[in-house]
Amino acid sequence: MKISVVIPALNEATRIEATLASVAAQPGPLEIIVADGGSVDGTRRLATRRATVIRAPRGRARQMNAGARLASGEVLLFLHADTLLPESAFKHIRRALLQPSVEAGTFRLAFDAEHPLLRFYAFCTRFPLPALGFGDRGLFVRRQVFEAVGGFADIPMFEDLDLVRRLHRRGTFRFLPLAVTTAARRFEARGLLRQQMLNAYLWVRYHLGTPPDALVHLYPYADEVRR
Repeated sequence: MKISVVIPALNEATRIEATLASVAAQPGPLEIIVADGGSVDGTRRLATRRATVIRAPRGRARQMNAGARLASGEVLLFLHADTLLPESAFKHIRRALLQPSVEAGTFRLAFDAEHPLLRFYAFCTRFPLPALGFGDRGLFVRRQVFEAVGGFADIPMFEDLDLVRRLHRRGTFRFLPLAVTTAARRFEARGLLRQQMLNAYLWVRYHLGTPPDALVHLYPYADEVRR
């Protein structure tokens, strides 16, 4: 079972090599595709050492859709450029997908920094809640299923929650008892409490029906997702 790992990236030179190394260390057939949204810091040069690198229109959803179109694996794994896979990640994915009813799934989350708020957030990912299916947890899906549901919606943010919700409604979605490790840098840069309060506010507004296009101006990293 070949797994195609699709990594959207934008100016991730400080992180991309570690992420790619964690993917390349996985057993079994795989390919790595980095969909770059216009990096100017050497991300593309560093990524070419381990991955196929393509240029894609900026915006995480568009970049991941572009990478998925190029992928040849039966399974797609969408992974953020600052998220590290544990050694047994592929083993758990393949084991889950041995069950024909399982179409997609995600991991638990851990952070590369220690703080009570981060530990609480990570703890919440132990529960099988699609509403917490953020992309930094990694998302795997059978290629045919991804294509059948139309891929990621062309929206500037919350494209991960939108897809997880559609996949969860469609069939068996597996929450794996294994954690990926993602960077806490954005929490640390803006202040942990301040960033989490903003995240929670945007999350609630989205789930109450506010379109992502009406929320993106509040997102402090909007330049990464603006189209």
